[in-house]
Amino acid sequence: MSNSRGRKIQLGAMMFLQYAIWGAWAPVLSSHLLGDLGFSGAQVGWIYALLPLATIIAPIIGGQVADRYFSTERVIGFLAFTGGIVLMVVARTADFDTMFILMLVYCMLYAPTLALTNSIAMINMEDSEKEFGAIRVWGTLGWIAAGLMLTGWRWFGESDVLPAMQGDMLFLAGALSILMGIQSFFLPHTPPQREGVSPWAFLESMKMLKVKDFAVFVGITFVVATELEFYYILTAPFLESDAIGVSSTNIPAVMTIAQIAEIFVMAFMLSWALKKYGMRKTLAIGVIAWPIRYIIFAIGSPAWLVIASLMLHGFCYVFFFVAAFIYVDKVAPPDIRASAQSLIAIIALGLGRFLGSLFAGWVRDFFTTDGVTNWTNVFLVPCALTIFCAVAFLLFFREESEPVAAGNA
Repeated sequence: MSNSRGRKIQLGAMMFLQYAIWGAWAPVLSSHLLGDLGFSGAQVGWIYALLPLATIIAPIIGGQVADRYFSTERVIGFLAFTGGIVLMVVARTADFDTMFILMLVYCMLYAPTLALTNSIAMINMEDSEKEFGAIRVWGTLGWIAAGLMLTGWRWFGESDVLPAMQGDMLFLAGALSILMGIQSFFLPHTPPQREGVSPWAFLESMKMLKVKDFAVFVGITFVVATELEFYYILTAPFLESDAIGVSSTNIPAVMTIAQIAEIFVMAFMLSWALKKYGMRKTLAIGVIAWPIRYIIFAIGSPAWLVIASLMLHGFCYVFFFVAAFIYVDKVAPPDIRASAQSLIAIIALGLGRFLGSLFAGWVRDFFTTDGVTNWTNVFLVPCALTIFCAVAFLLFFREESEPVAAGNA
């Protein structure tokens, strides 16, 4: 086996585990918190808000440590192994205050690895533009595999082959994280660069917001990111409700429909759409896909259509968020391109998802009476907001105008 191929296998395995960890708990944890532990929607919102919050803070910690003091593979290994142990403890926790503190610790350990795994992959590639996609797709496959593993565990648990347990999604995520921690120490040695970008580099790109089209784009991206959390937090308990009737055993596998669609759209449709329709129309398709999915959720029947609508996640996520990062790379001046990517990541994946998690939890509580949730009213909220975003995008966003360089703004 050549060194190049062996390196790609190592990096692919890293990506697989990186996103299998996340995919094990994120899609279904809300059902455990709401059902098994009896948390309120607001409390669930706070638990889910911790990772977006950590993604805002993480570049100040993990990136700087790896850039200046320790080799990247050792930083990833320490963070993943320690995070796995914390998750094992969280799996046996039923008290909100204790879980909040432990999940905050865990998210602060996990969040830096999202950037560090991308970084170590790109550093160890001969041509990142050509090779990164083939490596990164293993992350989505890992997310899918985690859902299938969890469903398999629950099937065997029902037949007494494996022990059934509350918090199984957290236990599985913890085991995968410990495995990733061990695997990370066998990654290509990547010593500190000692020339790390400032964690505040995104501030250099703030002047781009003076350009109307870019400001409109960022504003719409922020709002859409808040509504993303209605999908991530509330889909599992919605599918388990009497209206849809998916069993808790099958929920993890059913939820992987979204990631399967994501792979298909990313692999076969995104580049085709960008070439045929251009950036503006591609983004528009992505924005419009959001209210379509939430309308189907709000109607809530037939159940097969609701489940089938999970496939729209491929268009919702890839045609908007993935395309959005490509758009930023296209319009940002070369000297602040990395800073502009940091800006959109912090606004969308950090601040947007943080506030969206709290908002989704609050909306669920607002429309819940005597333990019964009116899912139609719940999903009409993100439906209305994403319709507003789609209309605003079509009326006010023009791809032709490009942001000016930060130094000239």
